[in-house]
Amino acid sequence: MPSPLCNAADLSPTADFHLLGQVEWDDCLALQRRLVYEASGRSERRLTVLLCEHPELITVGRAGSRGDIRLSPDALRERRLDVRWLGRGGGCIVHGPGQLAIYPVVPLNHMHWTVGEYLRRLQHGLMAAVTELHVATQTRPGRFGVWGRTGQLAAVGVAVQHDVAWQGAFLNVNPTSRAVGYVETYPARWAKRPGNGAPEKSEMSSLLAECGRPIKMPRVRTALIAALAAAWGCERYHLLTGHPWLTPVREQHRESSARAS
Repeated sequence: MPSPLCNAADLSPTADFHLLGQVEWDDCLALQRRLVYEASGRSERRLTVLLCEHPELITVGRAGSRGDIRLSPDALRERRLDVRWLGRGGGCIVHGPGQLAIYPVVPLNHMHWTVGEYLRRLQHGLMAAVTELHVATQTRPGRFGVWGRTGQLAAVGVAVQHDVAWQGAFLNVNPTSRAVGYVETYPARWAKRPGNGAPEKSEMSSLLAECGRPIKMPRVRTALIAALAAAWGCERYHLLTGHPWLTPVREQHRESSARAS
């Protein structure tokens, strides 16, 4: 049944969900850029969504700063933690196994969505998925993301290029990263202060912390795919394993690295 958010006058869009497993950050970034380029030249109402996990690293969006990382450069090197600066929204995010990275590539013009409407739909889908997993969700005024009683469960960081939205959201399921506490993802300078003047909880948390037990990643992906498809008004969607462009992208990246060395 179409989502109430969907404009019934429009033909239903289609979504392709690619289950990639664990993927190196650079390989996934290169794949997204190619998908953005392809989407900008098409007129289809088709969304492509990459679902994967990454090895440990830290990314910093436009709202983040070096001061939000609590480790010195020497400590980062000692822990072999790379830091990448990106032109997406949001602040600092720690990535690693057990976190589900969600990268929708969305042609906003063909969907007839503003950036704000797309972000609201994305957040709606995230919250519906977490609720389906029997976890109560919260929001924060003026911020996109999903919070629970233990902290922030999902961070949102979107970029727009050639009227195509990309990057996306990151849901902590059963994160194994020891670096989660090393960054301030929701800095106190953004927080609304309650009556006692103290800032709201800003730490990243996880579904594991909310439930007190691990949740299997396939169960989370299933709930998320259904919730996002409904939020986007996609009556039809496809599940695919891997992506045909991922291997060539990886090989091209290795060749470029070899030439640079």
